[in-house]
Amino acid sequence: MTQPLGILLRHGDHEAAHYALVLATGAAAVGREVTLFATNGGCRLFLATAPLVEEAREALLASRGVAGIAPLMEAARDLGIRLIACEAGLKAEGLAAASLAPGVEVEGVVTFLAAVGPGQIVSL
Repeated sequence: MTQPLGILLRHGDHEAAHYALVLATGAAAVGREVTLFATNGGCRLFLATAPLVEEAREALLASRGVAGIAPLMEAARDLGIRLIACEAGLKAEGLAAASLAPGVEVEGVVTFLAAVGPGQIVSL
């Protein structure tokens, strides 16, 4: 039995968010239970307006045959990855919970740690 994987996304730039999704979908694809927890700037990944998808790097990745944030987010949902936005992180960034995409939970770090339990945590 594999251990759960927790991914802590602290940065709001495209590169960090993209690789958080690469790790999350890769782990879920091999049968691991995955929780992606975004805090502070990382909460941008979960905004309903999807600002990271509009960044130039998204088009660059697509032109090179690399899955970007949009297809990886769709895969994350299909694979059942738990998406959590940190309540304190949202407040720190001045973001409202209502601005998040559907299906994103708003919880605290205790919920994240409980979800991962004795599993691994990767921080980006």
